[in-house]
Amino acid sequence: MQIDIITLFPEMFEGFFQYSILKRAQTKGFLSVRLINLRDYSLNKYGSVDDYAFGGGAGMVIQVEPLANCIEDLQKQTSYDEIIYTAPDGQMLNQSLSNTLSMKENLLILCGHYKGIDERIREHFVTREISIGDYVLSGGELAAAVISDSIARLIPGVLSDEQSALSDSFQDGLVAPAVYSRPADFRGWKVPEVLLCGDPKKIEAWQYENALERTKQRRPQLLEKQDM
Repeated sequence: MQIDIITLFPEMFEGFFQYSILKRAQTKGFLSVRLINLRDYSLNKYGSVDDYAFGGGAGMVIQVEPLANCIEDLQKQTSYDEIIYTAPDGQMLNQSLSNTLSMKENLLILCGHYKGIDERIREHFVTREISIGDYVLSGGELAAAVISDSIARLIPGVLSDEQSALSDSFQDGLVAPAVYSRPADFRGWKVPEVLLCGDPKKIEAWQYENALERTKQRRPQLLEKQDM
């Protein structure tokens, strides 16, 4: 998979993509990440790509021309399955959406900034708009990083144990069950006996019931969605 990211601050990603699963995905050749500095497409010598909004109001807007030029230049090199814009009013990122995007080959992510991007870019280029929560960030870089991480770990071969991704929270519409490790008894705090019994069916049944109970307590809205 190739993920290209258009950003005003490419340096914000450098450390993020050099550690843990994302680095492993790139080292193994399962993921390629390209950071494109939108300022390289500035129409002036100052490197600015923003201007005041028509109609007035506070805040600046990323201009249509440099962003359109950038996207079209990249499209000459790559055929994108999705052009994603990180927007507060976009579709909420969830596990199902990450699963869908992980099956694509080429993604382009636009990082918003200031008061946003010129609406004409959203109308003529963007194929999907994604939000990571009902709050506003200073820029779309953090959202783009979250989206990339949620996708990359699902690419077959990235995780040493692919079953790990399949058992993550939300994959089956529930939060994950409680997990324990050694020692089985710490300060009298004991691991549930069923997890030590060695019977896969009993363990699986306990994990499902535990996940269901935790979902009822912590994220009941997930169960409400299933009932709709």
